[in-house]
Amino acid sequence: MEELYKQNILDHYKNPRNKRSIIDAFHGSGVNASCGDKIDFYVKLENDKAADVSFTGEGCAVSQAAASMLTEKAKGQTLSELLSLSPGDIYTLLGVKISPGRANCALLAYRALSKALAGAKR
Repeated sequence: MEELYKQNILDHYKNPRNKRSIIDAFHGSGVNASCGDKIDFYVKLENDKAADVSFTGEGCAVSQAAASMLTEKAKGQTLSELLSLSPGDIYTLLGVKISPGRANCALLAYRALSKALAGAKR
């Protein structure tokens, strides 16, 4: 089963979903200082729901796949649902055991999303 998840990570890395910027959206960014991975996360809310979600950035397969998967999960969710997301949700999306050294890569998009949502809560 883990092999399927690894293939899914590689697919999202090679064919990222929603990889583009969004104008007039809440924006958050993050950089993994240990490896240089970068993520910018965008959330456009309409009627308290994520009408559009995207990311831009560069980095390893884990950080880019996690960002791609997170955009798919976040679309259509309410602000409350987005705010209730946790690091555990990201690990579940990835579906493979993430080593402590790769945790920052896996959670980079989650942290960028959290920064974007901080602007939405104001």
